[in-house]
Amino acid sequence: MFSIRPAAKSDVDFICKFDHIAQQSKQRRAFVERSVDAGNCFVIEAHHRVVGYAVLEYAFYEQGFTSMLYVHPEYRRQGAGLMLMQYLESTCQTPKLFTSTNLSNLPMQALLAKLGYNLSGVIHHLDEDDPELVYVKYLQSGAG
Repeated sequence: MFSIRPAAKSDVDFICKFDHIAQQSKQRRAFVERSVDAGNCFVIEAHHRVVGYAVLEYAFYEQGFTSMLYVHPEYRRQGAGLMLMQYLESTCQTPKLFTSTNLSNLPMQALLAKLGYNLSGVIHHLDEDDPELVYVKYLQSGAG
């Protein structure tokens, strides 16, 4: 049902139509554009339609870091997020892959637990009254 590929410039508008933050924030759209241009953004499609995206970067202490995972609301809880995370794990070029999510984001925390991520730390004051939880997973291969 799902397929994953590197994002293309032509995907930016589709991503920004279902990412509710990108609809309201020029900064988020600029992040999506930069990630696509850098080759760090991957999309997941269902029936030839982009329904989610993820960004894998290496600016976090030179470690793999999933800085974004976003799935269209209509496609959540159907395995798209799981597939995107597994894809990023398979392509990650470092032996550890980090990511983070807000304390309030229980679905993402459940996904990370299912995938075997461990809590690594907490960052306060990024979003007021909603701490950022940092997770890590030690990858078997260490390289993609």
